[in-house]
Amino acid sequence: MSSYTLAHLDHLEHEAIFVLREVAAQFERTGLLFSGGKDSIVLARLAQKAFAPAKPPFPLVHIDTGHNFPETLAYRDWFATDLGVRLIVRQVEDSITAGRCTEEKGPNPSRNSLQTVTLLDTIEEFKFDACLGGARRDEEKARAKERFFSHRDEFGQWDPKNQRPELWNLFNGRKHTGEHFRVFPLSNWTEMDVWQYIAREKLRIPDLYFSHHRKIVNRDGVLLALTPHLTLLDGELCEQRTVRFRTVGDATCTGAVESTASTLAEIIQEVASARVTERGGRADDRRSDTAMEDRKKAGYF
Repeated sequence: MSSYTLAHLDHLEHEAIFVLREVAAQFERTGLLFSGGKDSIVLARLAQKAFAPAKPPFPLVHIDTGHNFPETLAYRDWFATDLGVRLIVRQVEDSITAGRCTEEKGPNPSRNSLQTVTLLDTIEEFKFDACLGGARRDEEKARAKERFFSHRDEFGQWDPKNQRPELWNLFNGRKHTGEHFRVFPLSNWTEMDVWQYIAREKLRIPDLYFSHHRKIVNRDGVLLALTPHLTLLDGELCEQRTVRFRTVGDATCTGAVESTASTLAEIIQEVASARVTERGGRADDRRSDTAMEDRKKAGYF
């Protein structure tokens, strides 16, 4: 890496660590939302650095849709053990069984939006007054409206027009009873920054991010992995392709990309030349132009 790249990553790292320490100072009960994806891996690594030699003071919190890739779940369990922190897992399936939310109907049902109910219930269960997330402003236009400290009302809802100013790195964590904050230390990072940081820190990541052979279904231009949770529609064909994933969320809506990138250096080169955002392959984001913003206003990540 060039000296400029290293200096840039150092600046982003220092900024994120400052935000993490502000969270520890201003809030009593914080959870780190962890999906097993690259952004939450980097966020957990930053938390490890921020509070070394002590362990990070935040538990990892995973809201499991029940439709995750097995590779992601195996990595999640390994990572929590390796980091030496508590792992809290709550299941969307339990929310459905309890009648707290309803499974989608139709040919391409997804549990992605149903995570909102389970997440808000988990926040209430553990009385979290802050939840750390790995969202970045370059991911999607709704993400770009976030502050570092994103205020949520007593119903867990987000109002993009009612957020606090953040001048001179001063963060206002004041809240009323029942309210909480989502905090995004990676707000100024890009996908490229994340990959370069992973390479610099030599972080282990799920194998899904690297090129591999997998059975794929092309559904409206989105390459979906054939899993037990995906039902083939009339006329659809399953074929073997060489792919990798840029995100590792719910398998029913996370699209793969055809790729031969099998190393971090090759992934970085591929990302540098990409003309589609990493969420461009997410089937749930294609449902409407405001799909992400609508979910966030309801309490989504």
